[in-house]
Amino acid sequence: MYFLSEEERRLVLRKLLPQARAEGVSEELRGWRWSEPPLAPIYDTRLGVYEVAGQYCQSGRDLYLRRVLGVKEPPNRAMLDGSALHALVAAMLTATKRAIYAAPEVGIGDIDGGGCLTALETSLAEANFAVLHDDNTELAEKARLLYRYEYRRIVERVEGVLAQQPHIGADALAALSLPVVVEQRLNGALLGLSGHLSADAFTFAEPMVVDIKFGKHEDFHRLSTTGYALVMESIYEYPINLGCIVYPSFYRGRLTIERDFHIIGDELRQRFIDDRDTRARLVEEEIDPRLPAVCYEGCPFWRHCH
Repeated sequence: MYFLSEEERRLVLRKLLPQARAEGVSEELRGWRWSEPPLAPIYDTRLGVYEVAGQYCQSGRDLYLRRVLGVKEPPNRAMLDGSALHALVAAMLTATKRAIYAAPEVGIGDIDGGGCLTALETSLAEANFAVLHDDNTELAEKARLLYRYEYRRIVERVEGVLAQQPHIGADALAALSLPVVVEQRLNGALLGLSGHLSADAFTFAEPMVVDIKFGKHEDFHRLSTTGYALVMESIYEYPINLGCIVYPSFYRGRLTIERDFHIIGDELRQRFIDDRDTRARLVEEEIDPRLPAVCYEGCPFWRHCH
């Protein structure tokens, strides 16, 4: 999911990154300006990025019900399936890194390539991932398609680095073959957000915030990558200019993937901050925004509104 094809890498490095640098970002909208308007939080309420960016309920009444009235509803089927598939991808990458670090060395800083690949195959065995055998046969089939795709990509990347670098240590192998941090934990307090955020992934080879969405495209999805980019800028004080939403889908027994690359420019940043303030006010002042014009299918709060 997180590894780009050669064509996509060229698109990012030759077009999008130069374009982002040329367009620039207003200094006041960089995350490291968190102590000044417009980034400085107005309200004490701390929101998760998903509470700002997940605008499936157009009026935000789901946020009101959850945070003001304390309504708790279990996630719907699509949410549960998406979470399980997310977890599978993250678990496979984590298992790969664990196998690399556990592989034997033939010398100081010189990993046993054959032993590493054997350990990798054992670590990525199907038996290690429960979702592949889920009682929900439709979910299990999707998981198997996703597993096979990720397995091939991961092994190919590790083998490729080993082929180019016959004398390489475990840490360098992990960094070169898997230049991605999954489920990165972030503290968004400086921007008036939750102190316990979790970004899907950040890739270092192509500096970019990546988010996976199992579902149809929505224009507000880009607010998720924008929010995490702002938080990372507030913490680490280096610029994050690109985001990518990955849309896996399953069709006739095969996996297809679309990627929405985008520049995290002024418009997205300002929109995220405006929505953060609007939603924080909704919670802090206990404002019921009422029903949206159209309720989305599968809303877990439906029975509380109708």
